[in-house]
Amino acid sequence: MTENEEQKPLLKVIDQHATPEDVAAIVAVFSAMGSAEPPKKKPRSLWATPQLRTPLHPGPGAWRASGLPH
Repeated sequence: MTENEEQKPLLKVIDQHATPEDVAAIVAVFSAMGSAEPPKKKPRSLWATPQLRTPLHPGPGAWRASGLPH
């Protein structure tokens, strides 16, 4: 955008009886809804990496064996 172009307002209050508290509440709600940029992706925990976990095998004593080292 160049300096000559006029930027349109993001919010226009059309209620002539709106108090500053009303406007602040509306602005707070809109700002809590999010921003234009997507949230940053968190790095995946090693605990959630499927390649590091061994498969579970159902059967008698499987719950006990699942806690033992391999």
